[in-house]
Amino acid sequence: MSARLPTIGVTMGDPAGIGSEVIVKAYPTLVETATVVVIGDASVLADAADRFAPELTVRRVDSPTEASADPEVLPVVDLDNVSDHQYGELSQANGAASLEYVQRAIELAQAGAIDAITTAPINKQATRMAGSEYAGHTGMLADYTDTDDYSMMLIEDDLTVTHVSTHIPLREACSQLTVDDVASTISVTDDALRDLGIDDPSIAVAGLNPHASDGGLLGDEEAAVIEPAVARVAETGVDVTGPHSPDTVYVRAAAGEFDCVVSMYHDQGHIPIKMLGFTGTDDAVSGVNVTIGLPIVRTSVDHGTAFDIAGEGVASEQSMVDAVTTAVELVQ
Repeated sequence: MSARLPTIGVTMGDPAGIGSEVIVKAYPTLVETATVVVIGDASVLADAADRFAPELTVRRVDSPTEASADPEVLPVVDLDNVSDHQYGELSQANGAASLEYVQRAIELAQAGAIDAITTAPINKQATRMAGSEYAGHTGMLADYTDTDDYSMMLIEDDLTVTHVSTHIPLREACSQLTVDDVASTISVTDDALRDLGIDDPSIAVAGLNPHASDGGLLGDEEAAVIEPAVARVAETGVDVTGPHSPDTVYVRAAAGEFDCVVSMYHDQGHIPIKMLGFTGTDDAVSGVNVTIGLPIVRTSVDHGTAFDIAGEGVASEQSMVDAVTTAVELVQ
């Protein structure tokens, strides 16, 4: 008897974005390693299949247990919440619909009906228009699962990064930096790397200021906040060092010196990842976003809704393939 494939619930993302396209393009590859069920709108996915993957048939299912790993049949838990579908259009209705997909996926994961969640991109402007207080998936997932200590992890080939803060203004990211937050991020990073199969992970912590403050000449956050956090977690046996100069630590990690870099804010970690994963061509976008610290497994594509190319058939499905592959690895 063959082992049961993990069941991955894929949320469709904003109906006006490229989520439906990358899902239908990726699906035949995804079912090689997982049973995949999409939580979304069946009519939108059927339109995407007609346009971009005509070999696919979209089938409505009431439960993930009805899904099979058939590369020609895409099972959908149909929320039927899109009435007027237009690619590339920002709308409150689409923002509300995309939030409903995530909420249902969380419910399914908590009930054990799916083993992990992989999310296609939502649009933050649309979800704000729909009344959401969350800046993205991460805070919503943490809130709905009562999780206090969590972080965003990005994975691209030889480079992995996590973040102390993400979707807040840079001024706030700097002013709100605390020893507890840095220490918590280091700890959940160590746990996540072990979940990914790294037995003794080596973690580097980036400084906040240029050259990690250059001994206090360029700021005091390293001495006041980051160094005490690193020392606190190192005392528990975690292999962590820093703060390291941000302008070199990512190159060192990509070369194999460290398994992950803990970044202080959003762009500090995102820029090196996207330099590797985004080559400027439509068919070469990769990378995975993992929310670590949650009681459920959640991965995501590492790109946005791309309204400018939605519906044109040029979006790359590689990041979706990578995200589901990583979800399977974490489940197993």
